[in-house]
Amino acid sequence: MAPNPLLLSSSHTLCHFPIFPKTLTPRSVSPFSCRSSLSHASSPHSDSSSIEPSGTGAAAPTRGDLFLERQQSRSAATVVLKQGKKNSKKKRAAASKLSSAIACCYGCGAPLQTEEMEAPGYVDPETYELKKKHRQLRTVLCGRCKLLSHGHMVTAVGGHGGYPGGKQFVTAEELREKLSHLRHEKVDIVDFNGSFLSRIRDLAGANPIILVATKVDLLPKGTELNCIGDWVVDATIKKKLNVISVHLTSSKSLVGIVGVIAEIQKEKKGRDVYILGSANVGKSAFINALLKMMGEKDPVAAAAQKYKPIQSAVPGTTLGPIQIEAFQGGGKLFDTPGVHLHHRQAAVVDSEDLPSLAPKNRLRAQSFPVLSENKRLNDTAALGLNGFSIFWGGLVRVDIIKVLPETRLTFYGPRQLPIHMVPTSEADQFYHRELGISLTPPTGNQRAEAWPGLQVVRQLQINFENRQRPACDIAISGLGWIAIEPFSSHLNADPNGNNEADLKELHLAVHVPKPVEVFVRPPMPVGKAGEEWYEYQELTEKEEELRPKWFF
Repeated sequence: MAPNPLLLSSSHTLCHFPIFPKTLTPRSVSPFSCRSSLSHASSPHSDSSSIEPSGTGAAAPTRGDLFLERQQSRSAATVVLKQGKKNSKKKRAAASKLSSAIACCYGCGAPLQTEEMEAPGYVDPETYELKKKHRQLRTVLCGRCKLLSHGHMVTAVGGHGGYPGGKQFVTAEELREKLSHLRHEKVDIVDFNGSFLSRIRDLAGANPIILVATKVDLLPKGTELNCIGDWVVDATIKKKLNVISVHLTSSKSLVGIVGVIAEIQKEKKGRDVYILGSANVGKSAFINALLKMMGEKDPVAAAAQKYKPIQSAVPGTTLGPIQIEAFQGGGKLFDTPGVHLHHRQAAVVDSEDLPSLAPKNRLRAQSFPVLSENKRLNDTAALGLNGFSIFWGGLVRVDIIKVLPETRLTFYGPRQLPIHMVPTSEADQFYHRELGISLTPPTGNQRAEAWPGLQVVRQLQINFENRQRPACDIAISGLGWIAIEPFSSHLNADPNGNNEADLKELHLAVHVPKPVEVFVRPPMPVGKAGEEWYEYQELTEKEEELRPKWFF
């Protein structure tokens, strides 16, 4: 009669091994066992009596087999532990070496160095060695950032008063290599077109974008933010971006910051958060406002405020990605270098003149022609603006070639920039005589002599249909915009003049420095008048569902 199959069992596994009849010959018995992968390893100090035999009868291991197996397990465990300790030491040494090699200034992200005093990232050698010895390089602020924090205008860009051998603005290609996920893009509402990254899709890919419009507190008094939010969403949709929401914010007054925090917590899901935008758009100021609001409830964010990024009016203040421990439960916040947009005014003016391009108070509309007390055209503009040129500092010149008598141009930009109107026939002579004096920036004779001039002339033909609203905005990249009203409700045309009812186009010429771009866009609804003429689009339910929501 053949023997029954042998049944070996453990606490979690059953194994069946049938033994077929064969002629048995005397030989030594090899230990055989079947164990579960989930069973716990025996303690190396356990008694041999506590070890259950792996089989019975002829398959049972001897005491020597059990001792040998136990010694082999101990030896293997010792080797694994030694190898693990060795690997962990190597990792710690490599990490320490790496952290020292890439230590960066917490204010601007520039790699720390002790050789070139005028270059970004410079630290006194004694301070560097002391911080390195105590592993505190992450708390070091470079010399350039210390000057910036005290109001000095120190740029890291070659030319325009900056360090000639310094690190240049980061390009979109360089930033794409540094960032793996994109969470936020920031635009300056005062310079919406000039600060918008045209290649944002190349950087973001399929990642969702939270669009943050900053400096809404600078918009003219009486501006209805409902109209502004709808206007920004319309402009965003035209760029076909994967924007999940739009937020109107102010880093100074903290308007809208709470809504951004809520959106971050909702969409973050343990991932890193990157703040991306053009140079000097206000990313570092936004992060400081973000940490301030988050720090009221989150101790991690409160601690991060001690080493927060430096903010200044200098484009390119941040020179490398700055990692900030701002969230509980995973994920970090990164301040990134500003992407250099060569078409902005900040790329051509001297560093000492940069503060004049940054509005500090609410924008004040300055309109031409100037109204007299009875709201009629004054004597110098009795026939309207035809044949006149308007200078916006030394940076922009607008020639009015052919417009209606009722046409009005309204300038929205920094108050520090003076505006002058002269006959076009005298414009060239006036510009050369007053540049650096009454037409600033550039400021001073020395900078005026080095100024390349207004090399680019863009001819504009503006169509208009609706008499109740502006025809368009002419946006000057990095400066502001000019609202074009063909039929201003504030102007009464000369009763003896010709209203030129057949005129369907306005002809203007805009002069700017060579790299600066001029954009023609739908008019932004600012001021109390903007709410009156702005029209919301009629949308279907499906379009409304797909349309990004905006908050402030």
